[in-house]
Amino acid sequence: MTATTFNAALPDPTPLKQDAAVIGLVGLAHATSHFSHLLLAPLFPMFMKDFGLSFSDVGLLMSIFFIVSGSGQAVAGFVVDRVGARPVLFGAISLFLAASLVASTVTSYWGLMAVAVLAGAGNAPFHPADFTILNQRVSAARLGHAFSAHGLTGNLGWALAPVFLVGITALADWRTAYHAAALMYAAVLALLFWQRDKLLTEVVVRHVDAPKGSDLAFMKLPVVWWCFAFFFLSTMTLAVVQSFGPSILKAAHGASLELATLTITAYMLCGAFGMLVGGFVATQTTHSDKVVAWAMGAGAVLLLVCATGWLGAVGTMVGLAATGFAVGVGGPSRDMMIKKATPKGATGRVYGMVYSGLDIGFAVSPVIFGAFMDKGWHAATLSGAAFFLMLAVVAATAVGKRTVAR
Repeated sequence: MTATTFNAALPDPTPLKQDAAVIGLVGLAHATSHFSHLLLAPLFPMFMKDFGLSFSDVGLLMSIFFIVSGSGQAVAGFVVDRVGARPVLFGAISLFLAASLVASTVTSYWGLMAVAVLAGAGNAPFHPADFTILNQRVSAARLGHAFSAHGLTGNLGWALAPVFLVGITALADWRTAYHAAALMYAAVLALLFWQRDKLLTEVVVRHVDAPKGSDLAFMKLPVVWWCFAFFFLSTMTLAVVQSFGPSILKAAHGASLELATLTITAYMLCGAFGMLVGGFVATQTTHSDKVVAWAMGAGAVLLLVCATGWLGAVGTMVGLAATGFAVGVGGPSRDMMIKKATPKGATGRVYGMVYSGLDIGFAVSPVIFGAFMDKGWHAATLSGAAFFLMLAVVAATAVGKRTVAR
């Protein structure tokens, strides 16, 4: 099995304008993916009121989204390697558009479940598609910054979703907010189609004499499973902040819905700034795993401080925002860490498998911590998030040791 990348055919050095265009388009697409993660969560209070739902009910919606996304992501990696990233990316955004239109018409909990399934299916291909495009179309010297921009735009998508959906709901209603989201997805899809030449990737050519099962050979590498574990564990933490951060602020500190919702935006904006800084860090060090471990460790300590309740409402918001910055600094180094662990010609498959750990973490975390929230265990919820982030430090260290050994 062989793969020819575009980097080999491009002039050296590649013009900055060419790399920047690819990075910008992929970043925009990635922002829509992260926006879709929060297509439902910011309006949970509305759904709980209108449809009589509990925290466990709405937590299950997030679990459905990420179960569909995670199971689809592993498969999507193979599809991206075989047919190219571009058509898969276009199909994914089309599913987001459909999910928004369905959301604008729902009248029951079952309708919300359908939205979660559609959006989860759309989210599935993004990491294998995005990273295949970046690794093939961006020059090696700028990959650290490309990964930084990729993570930054994802965080901006997360930051935009609560403001966009809650803001339009406040001005009109939540059905209008979903109509607006559908228009946004349609605009992004039109722009990507117009600039589609910049998103073209080579496919992996499978020779007829290739050994049976060679497509799955990467799954025998322990480092791949440590990468998977890292994403699963670190995402358990992120899911707590996204799904229950505002509710914790409201219940434990009496914060208003608007102020509490801004917590997610503050976390994501600080995370985006952290990723910007982390892009420069990633290009200056070969020890990506150590950067990731220190960043995640700092985030875990900050979460534990927030869990004590000593900081009050505003202080807890600041603490969570600082956590976002700390974790964000490690983002580009995390992606460099995965790149180093990826066998040649298996980018889509490895990223699909590894990043499915992210989706599974998002699926499991709301169910566990939703039950905590129903019991009023707010401090335990944040402490649990810190615990899983510390376990992610262990996984990152294991990835570093096994990558060096390969």
